[in-house]
Amino acid sequence: MRPEIGYYLAGFADGEGSFNLSFRPRQDYKSPWKVSLCFNISQKDKVILALFKHHLGCGTLRSRPDGVWYYEVNNFNSIRDNVIPFFRRFCFLSAKKKRDFAKFCQLAEIIEKNGYLDETGIRRILEIRRGMNDGGKRKYRENEIIGKFRKSSETIRQTSEVLEDDIVRPSGKPED
Repeated sequence: MRPEIGYYLAGFADGEGSFNLSFRPRQDYKSPWKVSLCFNISQKDKVILALFKHHLGCGTLRSRPDGVWYYEVNNFNSIRDNVIPFFRRFCFLSAKKKRDFAKFCQLAEIIEKNGYLDETGIRRILEIRRGMNDGGKRKYRENEIIGKFRKSSETIRQTSEVLEDDIVRPSGKPED
């Protein structure tokens, strides 16, 4: 990629882009929450967003009903392999975006090491996220995230106790 294109896109993302972390409740996952990173930009002009998709080599571009186009990358491997290296090479100028990107990178490291699977990791993730995007609006409050995590851990512990108990319970048949 030509440097002028990279720096142009980085500058555009500096003003219009967003690095986010979201929690989505899951019943069928290793944790009660699916923890996802996302880089996105929305704009009425599709052309610049198509440049991001082309030069980053990943992500989704779609239009919203209000005529605004939306580019997002939320696949972890694409974020790790494409988005993070791109913005490390073509840095931001604003202190705010530098801060948010640094926190985004910290979160990626934690997620890559499965640090979202225990309460300590979730608390660390929440602490880092708290300082991103000037607090931003959040769908789930921190105490709700921790509470559901604790409830899930308690259910797993109780289920394990029942299974252990079932293993030693006599079947009612005499042993030989």
